[in-house]
Amino acid sequence: VQLQASGGGLVQAGGSLRLSCAASGSIFSINAMGWYRQAPGKERELVAAITSGGSTNYADSVKGRFTISRDNAKNTVYLQMNSLKPEDTAVYYCYYSDYADDYWGQGTLVTVSS
Repeated sequence: VQLQASGGGLVQAGGSLRLSCAASGSIFSINAMGWYRQAPGKERELVAAITSGGSTNYADSVKGRFTISRDNAKNTVYLQMNSLKPEDTAVYYCYYSDYADDYWGQGTLVTVSS
């Protein structure tokens, strides 16, 4: 499975960004996709996840601000990030997980200026 992420960039606090991640290759119909992030000097943390059935999970720090969604026909997951804060600055990694293994995208940098 290959993952291609896009949509990162620089935004002012309070602004919005939308990340996309397209999966290709041997996609199993039952899977989970989502986003982790890693800020400088910190451990990687789960931001949001969504299963192929549509169940979602969010980190407490992003609830009410971020929305994860997916298009199963395109094997693509999206992360709409609103009301961004400087503490959201990090490299965001897309992931795909099925019964066999986990796969990671290359990471996309999100920088939120104050």
